[in-house]
Amino acid sequence: MLDFTWGDDAFPLRFTAADDGPVLASVTTGVDAVEPRRPEQRARPALVEVLAVGEGRGLGSMRAIRTAIGDRLRLVEHRAASAGGRSTLTLVQRDERTGLVVTTRIERFAGTAAYRVSSVLENRGAAPVLLQQVTSGTFIGLTGHLGDAVGVDLWTARSEWCAENRWSSTALGGTAGLADIDAALHGHFARGSIALTGHSTWPSGEWVPVAVLEHRDSGRALAWEVEHNGPWRWELDTLFDPAEALALALLGPTDVDHGWLHRLEPGGSFSTVPASIALAEGGFAGAIGQLTEHRRRSHLDVHADTARPLVFNDYMNALMGDPTTEKLLPLIDAAASVGAEVFCIDAGWYDDGGDWWPSVGAWEPSTVRFGERGLPGVLQVIRDRGMTPGLWVEPEVVGVRSPVARTLPEEAFMHRAGVRIVEHDRYFLDLRSPAARAHLDAVFDRLIGEYGARYFKWDYNVTPGSGPDADAASPGDGLLGHARALLTWVVDLRRRHPGVVLEACSSGAQRMDSATLARFDLQSTTDQQDARRYAAIAAAAPAAMPPEMAGDWAYPQSEWSDERIAFTLVTGLSGRLYLSGNLDRLDERQLGLVREATAAYPEVVRHHARALPSWPLGLPAWDAPQVALATASAAQTLAFVWNRQEDATSVALAFPALRGREIEVQTVFPTALPVWPTSWDAATGVLTVDLTGAGEAARVLRLRLR
Repeated sequence: MLDFTWGDDAFPLRFTAADDGPVLASVTTGVDAVEPRRPEQRARPALVEVLAVGEGRGLGSMRAIRTAIGDRLRLVEHRAASAGGRSTLTLVQRDERTGLVVTTRIERFAGTAAYRVSSVLENRGAAPVLLQQVTSGTFIGLTGHLGDAVGVDLWTARSEWCAENRWSSTALGGTAGLADIDAALHGHFARGSIALTGHSTWPSGEWVPVAVLEHRDSGRALAWEVEHNGPWRWELDTLFDPAEALALALLGPTDVDHGWLHRLEPGGSFSTVPASIALAEGGFAGAIGQLTEHRRRSHLDVHADTARPLVFNDYMNALMGDPTTEKLLPLIDAAASVGAEVFCIDAGWYDDGGDWWPSVGAWEPSTVRFGERGLPGVLQVIRDRGMTPGLWVEPEVVGVRSPVARTLPEEAFMHRAGVRIVEHDRYFLDLRSPAARAHLDAVFDRLIGEYGARYFKWDYNVTPGSGPDADAASPGDGLLGHARALLTWVVDLRRRHPGVVLEACSSGAQRMDSATLARFDLQSTTDQQDARRYAAIAAAAPAAMPPEMAGDWAYPQSEWSDERIAFTLVTGLSGRLYLSGNLDRLDERQLGLVREATAAYPEVVRHHARALPSWPLGLPAWDAPQVALATASAAQTLAFVWNRQEDATSVALAFPALRGREIEVQTVFPTALPVWPTSWDAATGVLTVDLTGAGEAARVLRLRLR
């Protein structure tokens, strides 16, 4: 019999295993659930659930839990270790029938109540095992931690091009939640489930791979994320005992959802994708705060972007993929004049035919866009103006009009049933291929070594569906191999070129997963060109990434009012200010507003890097009249407030952490425009902002203790 706790003092995990059962992992320590009378109808799932062809489930359903192999796993050993501020717990289990040995690793950084889990399956049997899905981790004890299921809300975020990070809640006790079937009457656990999936190589193209359970009364919360740059699934499953009402299963690709089947040969091994959970008081923001610290400490140990330089990119509401020397030179001067430290030339710099989309792949400079200077001459102008040159790339694809589509060997491309996969005039490199990796090595070595690019906006605008089936048991298996090869290649690129900064971008933020973010320096949060709509995207972005990584575009235009220019600049400052727009057309008064924002940026982004996010108006609805984000450190709270309602009169912002304290409020930006009057109610922790006559406008406010 196994029964012990491990992890954070306030929110440890509990591990139990009967002599005749698998290891169970609980997020609470005090619940011992009642089970159905018949042992084979046990409701609670194993820590690792393994679905395989010829094995199936112990009880029929479409859920990830109660698999036959998962039921048969038995503990071999467990051990704990700690070093360098990181603790690890390793549990080894074995299934005697198949010979599978499952080694699960759970890790936690000191001072956090967040846990990363992954497992390695080794086939020590005599026959292949055809894997259909494997949970990275499965957890019980959810209602023991949160409170009764009827009081729990599930928060999820829809996401799509130009409309990322749209959070909403579902009451688990409501009609869209999980039904109470009176499991005790039936003597059988329920089979209800709420599940979400991400598909192909846009893991946040439909849903952000992050979710939160929050109890409305207790204020306790549980957050999780699947850390994979490809397909994923998570599910909430109903159980038997109301005291142990829910289980959470976290998975990478599956057979039913993603066409994934993996043939695990004798002597072979398979690793699940990692996933993380976080436990907290303080509701949604408390759990995301724990994940934020966990994400920061999980980041690849690279230092090129430590100073977080101010970036100008020529694309958004500016050149829009049509750079030429004549268009770039005035923008370079304008960007330098407002304090930009990096100037990134976006799409089109390689295109001679006037259509940059199908010509990507060779990454050679255009021979017609840059005149006598050529691209090297333009990059030198950027350096002469005191800025670091950057380039847009989309390295994982090759346009159908690119010469590379004909010169690379076939094995460098993704194929399905022997046919090269194509989407929207692009082929896909298969990073499992040495030829594909060698091509990318040569491209980046040339762009860095020959042209001196030190910043890359890394885009990814198409997806290959379920994936390539060459040299794989299934398309999903080939796609998983490619996705992992890509991450390995990025790490190697950063090792070979440690001074290069990488920005993640995938048609905005369609690849906003923690596996990608841990290896890149910042994430473009959207392609949204409407500054008014952008506010909701930017405000919600820190639920998916640390706020200092959220590359929020600000794109001032000469025809805009001062308030509208300030509005877009507040959006930029709410994360990592990412400048664009036709700065060369602004007059001196308008440039003054931009310079005020860029002068504030270094202190603001340093604050973000040690702060945790919260939402004083709740998570923003897409069409909310007012939107607010706060980032709070020990020294101060910065509030980013957008008013999108012309006739608004006031808005009340909740800061529960400051309740009972006296504070002072200052305007950080813009100070040259009218100050918004505020009043503070210490008893309730509410700051009321007077919006009378403000119109559509935005402000950055600083709250400090008196």
